Amino acid sequence: EQISESQELAKYIVFEITETAAINNYELVKQFIDDLNDFGCKFALDDFGTGMSSYGYLRNIPVDFIKVDGSFIKQILDNDYDQTIVKSICEISVQLGIKTIAEFVENEQVLDKIKEMGFDYGQGYHIDKPKLI
Repeated sequence: EQISESQELAKYIVFEITETAAINNYELVKQFIDDLNDFGCKFALDDFGTGMSSYGYLRNIPVDFIKVDGSFIKQILDNDYDQTIVKSICEISVQLGIKTIAEFVENEQVLDKIKEMGFDYGQGYHIDKPKLI
């Protein structure tokens, strides 16, 4: 109701839905996204890679962003396994036209690595600390 009354602001709203919640409540989440997409809202699939994920869900859940969980990002420089997982998520996202966000970007080296891998955005203390609106 609030969004329908302020439709010009809807394009600035991004709802974050955790991967686990999206999978466990698939039909409800898909309907929620479909309804609010009509107003211009965007959606991010949060904590991607930590739950019982399947790339197959990405074709069916119309999200605009995938936020790769920080547990993978914070070890991306030293852990080949995490690098491989993150790279695969980023590549699939590009193929599906979904923007990527790396959580937990805490230093310049991690920022350089995610840029090299093709991430669209980063989130973390190295970029900026959270602030009140």
